[in-house]
Amino acid sequence: MVSQFLGYAIPSALANFISSLYTLVDGIFVGQGVGDTALAAVNIVLPFTVVLIGIANMLAVGGGALVSKNIGANNIDKAVDIFRQVMKLLLIICIVTSLVCIIFAEPIVRMLGATDNLAPMATDYLRFYAIFCIPNLVGIVLNSFVRNDNRPKLAMVSTIAGAITNVVLDYVFIFPLDMGIKGAAIATGLGQIVTVSMLLPHFLRKRGVLSFGNTSLNKVTLKDVLNIGFPSFFGQLSFSIIVFFHNIAFSSYMGEVGISTYSIINYITTNIYMVLLGLTFGAQPLISYNFGRKDPDKMLKFYKINCVSSLVVSISAAAMCWIFGRSIVGIFTTDPNIADLAYNGIKIACLAYIVSGINLDTLVYYQAVEIPKFSNMFCIFRAMVFLPICLYVLPKIFGLNGIWASVLTSESLTFITMYIIANVKKYTDIVIKKSNKECNTLGHESINM
Repeated sequence: MVSQFLGYAIPSALANFISSLYTLVDGIFVGQGVGDTALAAVNIVLPFTVVLIGIANMLAVGGGALVSKNIGANNIDKAVDIFRQVMKLLLIICIVTSLVCIIFAEPIVRMLGATDNLAPMATDYLRFYAIFCIPNLVGIVLNSFVRNDNRPKLAMVSTIAGAITNVVLDYVFIFPLDMGIKGAAIATGLGQIVTVSMLLPHFLRKRGVLSFGNTSLNKVTLKDVLNIGFPSFFGQLSFSIIVFFHNIAFSSYMGEVGISTYSIINYITTNIYMVLLGLTFGAQPLISYNFGRKDPDKMLKFYKINCVSSLVVSISAAAMCWIFGRSIVGIFTTDPNIADLAYNGIKIACLAYIVSGINLDTLVYYQAVEIPKFSNMFCIFRAMVFLPICLYVLPKIFGLNGIWASVLTSESLTFITMYIIANVKKYTDIVIKKSNKECNTLGHESINM
């Protein structure tokens, strides 16, 4: 089972790591080539772009869970129809979002807290990001479906190819061509086009179970997809809320210097988060497939393997931040004051991911077994209940360190609360019994007919 998990999780985690690595390189190029103000401008837009990614993840995880479950139950036609409906809905969302962001870019960044100094750069970044909204979001969703269609290595290779393209174009657009912050946004979009172009043949040439084709949108099916996938959106939204609250806290506490410092830490910790997310996305098809086969032992074993893997990754990452943090921070900025602040912050902020990884594993597990209410509870507790309280209370006691420690504290409180409310073993048994009961009911109805 470990080898099966690693066969899915390593390509997924590696792909996410490479993907986040080009975000890191993007930050380095922006910081060194455009300046600390540009870093702050990107961080202002970040909550909005995270929400867009959340929409893609909602459709990817919700659709992927149902597709894997139906493949496991040998309902192939239904799995294909779900895939086609998800892709049709995604294209509609992408087109509408692109138009709104291009037309209303400046009002949006103002609502996100952009100052007069940051607004022009933030507007440019959002507008050019929105132009490439379709490849940016379609790439995420197709990547997930390729994994669910038993091609995790293709998902990895396509992501790496897109990341390399992004890094090369980042350098070209920002330095030789001097395109500034919009160059970073364009490079990201073109990188995603490369990723999508590598994924399309799998579906167009029917190299797996899933394929493109016309279908009608069914309210019941899409409701199921959105219900299961909503916690992924909510999870991204909660991350967006976390960034938003921190931007406000740092802006009032330190001004634009604080936002620039927080931006550097976000670039670094995003790598940790994305690897953890990759492990979890690698486990999801395996859990969903065995849920379709009604095998609770394997479901729980994959969950446990995922949790252990997350702990290994997050503890290793925290150790690297403590040992090499000052050198890593120095890559982003030449300002010694910002570098010192960021190094002190990263030593505390990285510890949050030791707990956050387990929370993330549990959140996605409940999506895979179709109990999204618990996944939503995770997001509500961590971002809307505990975090605002921590950001209000801890800085009054510990000053700046209190702001850095707020995520660690809120994640720990969330973990404790959810462990008490939603025991994984208990609810796995409940959902399997419910599923067996529904099957027996359907079987009796078929016999009576």
